[in-house]
Amino acid sequence: VQLQASGGGLVQPGGSLRLSCTAPGFTLDYWAIGWFRQAPGKEREGVSSISGTDGSTYYADSVKGRFAISRDNAKNTVYLQMNNLKPEDTGVYYCATVDGVVGGKILTDFDSWGQGTLVTVSS
Repeated sequence: VQLQASGGGLVQPGGSLRLSCTAPGFTLDYWAIGWFRQAPGKEREGVSSISGTDGSTYYADSVKGRFAISRDNAKNTVYLQMNNLKPEDTGVYYCATVDGVVGGKILTDFDSWGQGTLVTVSS
């Protein structure tokens, strides 16, 4: 399955962006979905996830209080609202199916990462 992330762009520190994750031809209902990011020269990391059953959410400490994940099953879309963005939030953001969260790490065996969407936070 191919998940498509969109909504990235250039924003000044303190600004906001909303990312969208869609899946043409695939229903996201009941799937746990996560947002991941990869900064230049760094490994990809999970930043947030949302359950496919009870809607429970998880946030990495680095984004807690600033990012909000949500889903609209009618639109087959998962969102990531990012507020008070910081330069360290810069990176390519991807969405993927999630297997769980263990030890503060979002687990996934997703292998169709696509191109993601670039978020650049800079003045």
